[in-house]
This record gives sequence, structure tokens and C-alpha cells, in this order.
Amino acid sequence: MFGGQVALPGNSPHLRKSGSRPVVFDLGGEQGNGAEEGFSHSTEADNSKSLPMSLSAAAVIMPSPILLWRFKVLLFFLWGFFCCKIGWGSVMRMSANLRDLFLYEVFLYYNPLLLVTFAVWLWGANLWVFSQSTVSYAKIFDLDQNHLNHREIWKVAMWMTIIVPSSMTAYLYLYSHGEVSLAASQPVLLYCAVAMLLIFPFDIFYLSSRYFLLRTLWRIVFPLQAITFADFFLADILTSMSKVFSDLERSVCRMVHRQVATIAWFEADSICGSHSVAIPLVLVLPYLFRLFQCLRQYKDTRERTSLFNALKYSTAVPVIFLSALKYHVFPERWTNFYRPLWLVSSMVNSLYSFYWDVTRDWDLSGFTRIFKFNRPSIWSYILHGRKWVYFWVIGSNLILRCTWTYKLSAHLRHNYLTVFAITALEIFRRFQWVFFRVENEWNKMNAKSSAQISMSEMSAEEEKLKLLVSSDHNV
Repeated sequence: MFGGQVALPGNSPHLRKSGSRPVVFDLGGEQGNGAEEGFSHSTEADNSKSLPMSLSAAAVIMPSPILLWRFKVLLFFLWGFFCCKIGWGSVMRMSANLRDLFLYEVFLYYNPLLLVTFAVWLWGANLWVFSQSTVSYAKIFDLDQNHLNHREIWKVAMWMTIIVPSSMTAYLYLYSHGEVSLAASQPVLLYCAVAMLLIFPFDIFYLSSRYFLLRTLWRIVFPLQAITFADFFLADILTSMSKVFSDLERSVCRMVHRQVATIAWFEADSICGSHSVAIPLVLVLPYLFRLFQCLRQYKDTRERTSLFNALKYSTAVPVIFLSALKYHVFPERWTNFYRPLWLVSSMVNSLYSFYWDVTRDWDLSGFTRIFKFNRPSIWSYILHGRKWVYFWVIGSNLILRCTWTYKLSAHLRHNYLTVFAITALEIFRRFQWVFFRVENEWNKMNAKSSAQISMSEMSAEEEKLKLLVSSDHNV
């Protein structure tokens, strides 16, 4: 009985708390040992009491994630309200005869980055759907483990949404209040910051992802190697943003020639005017890149499908250059000869591209599984297995393919708001296209891997048969 454990009564002040060390008294030992153990246990009890108190205090100090998110959303809407209020007040200060020209210039500088921001938001939505479904986009694009997920893409888009309109608001405010030199510096600083951020060599702001993007762009411009899925996927997206690159070229041209925040550039015959030869050249570049990719793919695979795909991209060339001829021929010549050719080439390009989307890029033989999420979701319930999704995608793709040639036509660019809206709709059409194109590639990869597995199994069976025959012969 001596030297064993003694149970303490329930009202004992030394009753241990859950998780603490049991107290053992040696009745035959010295009293000093019991006193020391009792002191150590009381110290542990005090520490265990103070720990929940500190955690509760920290919980009171730190706000909940939902409350913090709501606070950020409130700040975002307040920022948007102040930007709209300041921008509208600045525009109303302008004289009526200069207001339209002023807005045209503002849209020229900032609509490329606004459209890129819109595309980044939509790409984040694409990645969110892929992460919810069974499609492994990282395997399709051959990405490493450090690739950006949809949350990080949306974070980048959020900062772009804040910075670009803030610079635009500052430009409007400074110009309307007479600070022309400071206003002219706003788009210049913004463009320089974006360029420096892309090529910044240090390991901040997603260095591996920026390197992957720049490397893919290099492979698109110089298709000297085998074409990967990421190469022609990004090149296809660039064709939808050809108007963005054209406006970027005109903006940089005016910055270089010090024509920012002036209306001297509006003269058609100026270096950066609407008659510039660089406009159709920049518009056609994404299609030429994609055309050369198809030719390179035919050289590697000898598939005739690559030649027909190259023909599709070549049909965009006459649309662009026939439209540019309006500024270099007589009006009667344009109306009677070149304009009908432009209309015919536009219809051929639109219908050919629509046919290729539906029959080649997409797999509409069965219901898509891209919207079949791993977890129950309202979006999966609305989109998965619904016929209206196919009618909407096919119908909207046809309509937007036909309006798509509008933005390729240089002689229609004076309607800047209409062109901006059509370009945004073209980016949205490409957003829809991504779902079906990536799923089609995923299905091809699975079918190819299944075929390889079946071939390996057949070869293994043949090896077994050969071994059996050889053993029978030896016997």
C-alpha cells in the first residue's frame, strides 16, 4: 500500500485538470519531495488557466475572417464610388467640343489594361471551375507545383482593378484642373510599372509564373521548337486580344513622341494617327504567330489538319488589310470594290472560325463533364447536363464570331465605345471557349493514356505466350 497512488477528493485544490500530469505522493518518502511536486503541479495548473485566457483575449482582438472580408468589400465599393465621382466631375469640367476627343484619348491609354484585367478575372474563373471538376489543368499545361491557383489569380486581378482605374481617375482629375504635365505622366508611369513588374528578375510577385508566361510568349514569337498545348492555347487567346495590342502600340507611340494629354495626335496623317501603317501590322501579328505554329506542327506531325487550321488563321489577313485600305484609296474605289471584298472576307473568316470551334476545338459528342463538380454546388446544378448550355455556347459563339471582325477593321475604330464593348465580348467568348477546349484536350490525354496501357498489356500477354511456347518446345 505504501508508495502507491492516492486518489484525491473531488473538492481538493490539487485536483488536476484534463491534460496535466497525474500527481503521485510517496507516503514513505520525504516531505520535501511531496512539497516540490505539489508546487510544480500548482504552477502547471496556473499556466493551463492562463493559456485559455490569452487565447480568448487574442480572439477578441483579432476580427473574424468574414468580418474582415466584408470590411474589404466595403472599402472596395467606397473606392469605386469615389473614383466614379471624381472622374465624372472631371469630365464635366471639360468643354463640350473637346470632351469627346478627350474621352477618346483616355480610352486609348487605359482600355488595353482594363481589358487585360477583365481577362485575368475570367481566367481565374476558369481555374476555379477546373479545380472543382476532375480536369487537371496543371497536367494539361505541364505546370509545376508552384503554379498559381484561382485565388492567387483573383488577387492579381483585384490589384489590377484597383491600380488601373486609380491611374485613370488621376489622369482625368489632373488634366481637367490644368495640370497637363502631371496628367501626361500618369499613363507613362503605369505602363513603365507594368513592364518592370513583368521582367523583374527577383523572386517576388510570382517569379516562376512570370517566367513561364514570358517563356511561352517567346516560344510563340519564335516557333523554333515543337509546339506544346500551352503555346498554341496562349496564342489563341492573343488572337482575341489583337485590338488590345493595336491600342498598346498606338499608346506607346504617343508616349514616345510626347503626344500624351494633347489633341495634336488626332490628326489622321500624324505618326500615331488613325492612318498609321503600324495599326494593321500589329493587328495581324497574333494571327501570323498562330499560322506559323500550325505550319510548324505540320512539319513535326505531317497531319493535314494543321494545314486546314493554318488556312483558318490566314483568312483573317484580308479582313485586316482590306479595312486598312480605306485610308489609302479613293472613297469611290473603297465603296465600289474594296468594301464588298472586305464584307465577303469577313463572312468567310467568321463562318470558318465558328465551324472549327464546334467541330475541332470542342467535343460536343456528349454532355460536358467540366461542370460536374466534386462537391455539391449551385453552379454545377445549373450548368451540368443542361441542354441550354450548349444552345447558349453555340449561338453566342456564332454571333460573337460575326461581330469579332468588327474590331479587326481599322476603319471602324472611331466608334471607340462600341469597339471596347465588342472586344470585351470577344474576351468573354474566349472565356467560354476555354472550358470546352481544355476538356477536349483532357479527354484526348486520357484516351491516349488508356491506349498506351492497353498496348502495354497486349505486349505483356504476347511475351507470356512466347515464353509458354518456348518452354513447351524445350520440353
